[in-house]
Amino acid sequence: MGKDYYEILGVPRNATKEEIKRAYRRLAKKYHPDLNPENRKEAEEKFKEISEAYEVLMDDRKRAIYDKYGEEGLKGRVFSEEGFTWNDFTHFSDIWDLFGGFGDFFRDFFSEPRRVKRGRDLSARVEIDLKDVLTGTKREVKVKTYETCPVCNGTGAAPGSEIKTCPDCGGTGQRRVVKQHGFFQFVSVIPCPTCHGTGKIVEKKCPECGGTGRVLKDKTLVVQIPPGIDDGDILRIRGKGEVPEGGGIPGDLYVYVYVKMPEGMRREGKNLHTVLRIPYPTAVLGGEVKVDTLDGEERIKISPGTESGTEIRLRGKGLPPFGGGTRGDLILRVEIEVPKKLSKRAKELIRELAKEMDVHTRKSWFGR
Repeated sequence: MGKDYYEILGVPRNATKEEIKRAYRRLAKKYHPDLNPENRKEAEEKFKEISEAYEVLMDDRKRAIYDKYGEEGLKGRVFSEEGFTWNDFTHFSDIWDLFGGFGDFFRDFFSEPRRVKRGRDLSARVEIDLKDVLTGTKREVKVKTYETCPVCNGTGAAPGSEIKTCPDCGGTGQRRVVKQHGFFQFVSVIPCPTCHGTGKIVEKKCPECGGTGRVLKDKTLVVQIPPGIDDGDILRIRGKGEVPEGGGIPGDLYVYVYVKMPEGMRREGKNLHTVLRIPYPTAVLGGEVKVDTLDGEERIKISPGTESGTEIRLRGKGLPPFGGGTRGDLILRVEIEVPKKLSKRAKELIRELAKEMDVHTRKSWFGR
């Protein structure tokens, strides 16, 4: 599973959000880098680790993915393939409430180029068949989103219009606010109210976008669905969300994947389970039956005397793990079919069989 986020925060797996928040606040006070100048490097690593755990466990969607797939399951779904970075952390307000500011540790995070505005995330829904889970597939999704204005290229200025540096922030788009907290000084950064964080003053606004630097458009994107995807999984596609007003970093696109399951089939990880109904004579005498699998129709042997409830495992006929790999199994649970209607001849044969087997004189377990 990799990192155990519950162990990192010292909470049980069924911990409530309030318990998780209390544990994080306690550890954040202990390991905040600005409060550990003598062991700053170790404190930074620990603080990032507990913040990563907090980011995941406080988000219902991320927590569900982690509980199901572990740390590796978050890569490609929630975080990048490299894993968690501070760009993924969304709970800075909790740190603000805790310390009254962000401190020197976050100064780089909130200074250029990281202070560039980020656009809104988008979401889309796709539905795939179970066979698509086997090999992966592609789907088109349509979203209405803000994109960079083609006329001004995101500057917000009309062609030929002058763009000046903001006199109040000197072009940084930021203002620093210093607060004293006991013996410690904390520095927070806010967007410049004059230029709204852009660092620029536009002389004449672009007629196409009205000075916002973006236009609203309908967009079609092709999404690659990896093999092994599970119903309810969410794919994170970086940079395919909205472009923020005034330019900046586009948000992300979250694709919610739903898998259509064939009737009577259920999934447990890589394994598939379904019921195999066989005639009574086949159960008694043995024989062959046809079974539909993801790889096509197959014939399997039924041993003589097979009882109802027997499980037959077809190895390698299940699903791959997320991203591809060794497939699981298809598990068939045998149910013996009992005919509702019988011909006169069939009834006579059944009576003869019952007589031969002395069925009517047998006692049940309770009668012994």
